Amino acid sequence: MNSVDEKPYNPLDYDNLTMNLVRELMSRGPYALPLPEPFIGPGVYALFYKGDFEHYASLRSTKADQPIYVGKAEPPGGRKGIVENADMARSLHKRIKEHCASISSTKNLRIEDFMCRYLVVVPLWITMAERFLIEHYRPVWNLCLDGFGNHHPGKHRFDGDLSSWDLMHPGRQWAEKLNKDRAVDQVLVSLREFLATAAAKKLK
Repeated sequence: MNSVDEKPYNPLDYDNLTMNLVRELMSRGPYALPLPEPFIGPGVYALFYKGDFEHYASLRSTKADQPIYVGKAEPPGGRKGIVENADMARSLHKRIKEHCASISSTKNLRIEDFMCRYLVVVPLWITMAERFLIEHYRPVWNLCLDGFGNHHPGKHRFDGDLSSWDLMHPGRQWAEKLNKDRAVDQVLVSLREFLATAAAKKLK
């Protein structure tokens, strides 16, 4: 019997609809990177790590069930509400391709150690799906080692600080021009604390 305070299940509730979308994403693939063929459409995706980088031992996901990073790719004009030609955009494939280039440029990661799941999504649900993925899986590259999804800052805009991700995984040429305001040891401390907290929560 349901608790008096328990809310009735509403299959059309925004969060429930989003959860169903995420389940659909996690049933796709996993696919090896880089993806062999381009495809059309915006959507959401998750990257998984199966390599042997020493600091990622607890992050290895050979079954592609624990993302190291999740993201979204909206159609051109999506942020302005202009999505008439969204079905013709290759924004999702392009975004994953950009990530492959970032990984391949590093000195301590290999693209063959990554897998991907992706789902072409009606634009209305993209942001909600990404939010749910981050809240549910708490991927390290989203919440601890920030900066993986950063783009080239553009000419004459190299006055920012080097991201945690670039400190941990040096190699992106444009990132090397940014200010290195801390040592990688500081990033490692934050990573260990993040992973310890995550492990403790799983034991509860």
